Amino acid sequence: MAETGSAETGSFGAGGAGGAGGAGGDGGSSGPFPERPSGVLDALGVAVVALDTAGRIILWGPRAEELFGYSAREALGRHAARLLVDDRCADLVAGAYERMLETGVGWAGTVPVRTADGCRRLVEFRWTRLPGDQGDFFTLGTATDASTVREVERDIALSTQLIAQSPIGLAVLDTELRFVAVNPAMERIHGLPAKDQLGRSLGEVLPSISVEASEAMARDVVESGRPQIDTYTIGRTAADPDNDHAWSVSVYRLEDSHGQVLGVATSVVDVTDRYGAITAAAEARRRLALIAEGSARIGTTLDLTQTARELADVVVPGIGDLAVVDVLDSTLGHRRPAVLDSGPVLLRTLAMKAACPAEGVPAFGAVGQLVRYEPDRLVTQCLRTARPVMVAHVDEGDLARVARDAGAAAALARNGIHSYLAIPLAAQGEVRGVLSLMRGPNPRPFTADDSILAGELAGRTAVSLDNARLYESVRDTAVTLQRSLLPRPASPEGLEVATRYQPAVATDEVGGDWFDVIPLAGDRTALVVGDVMGSGIDAAAAMGRLRTATATLADLDLPPSEVLRHLDKITAGLEPYFATCIYVEYDPHSDRCRIAGAGHLPPALIPAGRPPELLDLPSGAPLGVGGVPFETTSAPLYPGDQLVLYTDGLVETRRDAIDDRLGVFLGVLDGPGRSLEETCDRLLDTLRDPYDQDDVAVLIARPRPHP
Repeated sequence: MAETGSAETGSFGAGGAGGAGGAGGDGGSSGPFPERPSGVLDALGVAVVALDTAGRIILWGPRAEELFGYSAREALGRHAARLLVDDRCADLVAGAYERMLETGVGWAGTVPVRTADGCRRLVEFRWTRLPGDQGDFFTLGTATDASTVREVERDIALSTQLIAQSPIGLAVLDTELRFVAVNPAMERIHGLPAKDQLGRSLGEVLPSISVEASEAMARDVVESGRPQIDTYTIGRTAADPDNDHAWSVSVYRLEDSHGQVLGVATSVVDVTDRYGAITAAAEARRRLALIAEGSARIGTTLDLTQTARELADVVVPGIGDLAVVDVLDSTLGHRRPAVLDSGPVLLRTLAMKAACPAEGVPAFGAVGQLVRYEPDRLVTQCLRTARPVMVAHVDEGDLARVARDAGAAAALARNGIHSYLAIPLAAQGEVRGVLSLMRGPNPRPFTADDSILAGELAGRTAVSLDNARLYESVRDTAVTLQRSLLPRPASPEGLEVATRYQPAVATDEVGGDWFDVIPLAGDRTALVVGDVMGSGIDAAAAMGRLRTATATLADLDLPPSEVLRHLDKITAGLEPYFATCIYVEYDPHSDRCRIAGAGHLPPALIPAGRPPELLDLPSGAPLGVGGVPFETTSAPLYPGDQLVLYTDGLVETRRDAIDDRLGVFLGVLDGPGRSLEETCDRLLDTLRDPYDQDDVAVLIARPRPHP
């Protein structure tokens, strides 16, 4: 009956809550009786008393002794009214008692009584006339302290009204997590009357919400007793089936006075507005963090491909699940962008990134591949208008305009692409390319905020790409000038020679290093390696002038120290440049070299069959200092020996000590059986970092055997 009453009223009555653990409930019953009695009567302290027709006490329970203070020996056989009832109410009580005996109608009331210690208290009595074995009657009464009853009544009234009128959804679930009571607010939240919820599980009441986590949380509360406070749940109920809501859910375990678990109580508060504000603030912080990340990560180098890759790494998964960075092919190779007329466009794919392995990635080609987009494609539209193109919800027709061809569109469809965004890469008032973003695993469509965020990152990238394009143009000019000024030497008579020049990555470091092989009279050969202490096109031009002067001075048959002395004067006139240089004059008839250095690292000598070593030479001052004498040193160079000249870019780094690097350098040279060309390649592959900030010149000479 208790559960029926709850189902009809949809409220938290005593019957609704008691159904969880009382007779007929699910909460721990065995047969027709509960395993443990309810604690409600214990809280009321109900005493049982029986009287005969004369009003004498014939039954006096332990609770009566506690309530009135008289022991059973003191109470049994005595007239109840004379023992207990206050004199002022004695006649009234006696009359009520006689009428009950005559009519058989039970009587209830609150009576002031005397206790054994002489105190007076209000006690609520309920009397019932019962037939005896001999055709007579006796009365059975229950007595409870009136103040205790009033306190319980107030508590029940307070809880009932609070629960019924509370804007917070409240429910009680039994130990099997089935609803046994809900309040009106919970009815409104669920969009169901109480009768359609009682006796059902969470999943049955809320079919549109994934309740696995909620059930697991409630089950943990039942088992552990630890409450779960303010846990967020998002979903839709029958009350508003078209919109998501957010609720704050708290769950507490219910126990009776004996500690028996009755189930759990759950409170639900609709916090959709608050959750929306928190979510919006978190999203704003995320977007700001993404912009900050983009500022730090995009444009770290002046390399087009690296810059495009950095953009893709930031926007995936920050904005999209799939990103493709394409640049107009006409902007590469230092050409001005072509006019975007009504025809197709040619794009070079510089970077791709997917949040997870995606079949749709090849639909856009491969990195470095030239891709053609027809005039009706969305990429083409974005390039021509220089404005973002967004398709929040992509259908089959849209995919045909997103992809470059039908096969690519089918691949995107299989990958679940449902939202598309194209952002132009524009700088200096010109469109350089396009950033294509797609969402597949992420169920949310792109929004205007996503377009603004992607546009901010794309704008920063476009500036970096434009700088990289201009940088590569200047760098290529410097490298071209540098290479044009370097010789293409053929090995002179009696001497095998191999050379390498590798420019620096940075434009402002290109242009200072050179080598030269100069034939001299008497079968001699001058070997030169130098490094102008400057960079760029001006340094390359200064290097060309020094190389020309060196070749001219070598023809005068001057000793190496004199050649450097004249070069020192010439360099002093090239302010603000200085230069280091090694000048070697090899004579095959004497198998010796005359060597002079101007602030340059010492050459390495590899004697045939012996370990390599650095020649011990006076270092000298760099060219351009002026007034410092240079010294000529002699060293043997026999057939089969190797002499290695190099610039500091090969061995110097900002991380390592120069002595350590020279040790590594000698270790690379230590190994028989390699050709000079192989040795050059091995030096560069082992010692040269692809992103080193200095250019390198290497010259290796080996005398041939005498005829």
